[in-house]
Amino acid sequence: MIETNQQLSSNQVSEIILAEPRGFCAGVNRAIEIVDLALERYGAPLYVRHEIVHNHHVVNDFKSRGVIFVEGLEEVPDGALVIFSAHGTSPAVIQSASSRGLKFIDAVCPLVTKVHLEIARAIKDGKKVIYIGHRGHQEVLGAMGYAGANLDRGNKNQQAQALKPGQDIYLVESIEDVEKLSSILTGDNLVVATQTTLSLDDTSAIIEKLRSTFTSIEFPKSDDICYATQNRQDAVKELARYADYILIIGSENSSNTLRLLELADKLGKPAELVPDPENFSLKPEFYSKVIGISSGASAPEFLVKTLVAKLKGSNTTITNLKYKEENIEFPLPKF
Repeated sequence: MIETNQQLSSNQVSEIILAEPRGFCAGVNRAIEIVDLALERYGAPLYVRHEIVHNHHVVNDFKSRGVIFVEGLEEVPDGALVIFSAHGTSPAVIQSASSRGLKFIDAVCPLVTKVHLEIARAIKDGKKVIYIGHRGHQEVLGAMGYAGANLDRGNKNQQAQALKPGQDIYLVESIEDVEKLSSILTGDNLVVATQTTLSLDDTSAIIEKLRSTFTSIEFPKSDDICYATQNRQDAVKELARYADYILIIGSENSSNTLRLLELADKLGKPAELVPDPENFSLKPEFYSKVIGISSGASAPEFLVKTLVAKLKGSNTTITNLKYKEENIEFPLPKF
């Protein structure tokens, strides 16, 4: 359903369509609120291991308020409070924090926690896990730790080692990776898990290859895929039906944001990543075109408003393309 909003003023494009849903998901809202409350309660300096979410505007705002982002626990002073990012943290890192007596809050998204528990349960039941994800992503590092593979212990130099196939878990990124496993995992009971920021479309080809390669294999439930990832991709599919050019707001290190950009390209629509709307300049050939805008799940809404303000003119039509309502909220941890 498209709802048209009345316009104000300025100088550029003829029509803008805004995809809905877009921007912050419940997990990101929860993680940011945790840091906000911790700053209010404990004050600065406050330590966060890895970026709390993958958006440099959010990270820079927290830095200006006294948050210190670190890669390893060795950078956190004794007695300090540390928050673990929304992407999830391996048990080894949590154990390391406990053994040092550090106070910590885990801001992991509950949907990521659900996948972690499924991995741990499968290993406990004597099964092996095939994990579909992007090598080097923080969610992947944390999830693989739950299978007892070579663990990321908070040292960034060990991240590459953490992604080597372990005794119980194997990372796959492509159909070719599945083919390599066909001669290794023979006669094993297998369970498939996925990085939550991959949509059903992202994983479908690998899932089908796994299905045709292995017989004793369990596949993830559809609710293991992050609802926000799926909804934002579906909204971009709808946006591509109407827009001539699509702008995706978000940071270069945001996995779900980059998937939106790739999706637009697959749909045959020219698209561009917009990390900093304040500095964005639209190519003149698109002034008379219909411009579609969406944003990744870690991009704050003020970036959308900034971009719209730069693009709209006194006669610009702005419409909201509503694909689906989102009313999901996650409870905060006690601290």
